[in-house]
Amino acid sequence: MEELAWVLGKVAGWLDGGTEPARDELARAVRLSVRALAQVAPGATVEVRVPPFAAVQCVAGPRHTRGTPPNVIETDPKTWLQLATGRLTWPQAVEDGRATASGPRADLSPYLPLVY
Repeated sequence: MEELAWVLGKVAGWLDGGTEPARDELARAVRLSVRALAQVAPGATVEVRVPPFAAVQCVAGPRHTRGTPPNVIETDPKTWLQLATGRLTWPQAVEDGRATASGPRADLSPYLPLVY
């Protein structure tokens, strides 16, 4: 988690309204944070997608093996990183349409934020 906090620190200005970071820094922050989510919420019931950088399966429950998963969450990189850092809450993101969530288990509120 120490590396994650450091990488998220590199994009913090952008999350607060500043200049967008370099693509490689942004990609690294997204990838490390979705991997951290998979560690905090191990499983394969929910697929979290943050295109174009990452997707991960997480959350304990029935395992999905073929076709489109029944529990899918998708959001853009900025929204994801705001969720991961506590700048945005899960209910706010879904209500505002910044994150889409389908399926009965597609709720990340118990696992976010990843860092404080």
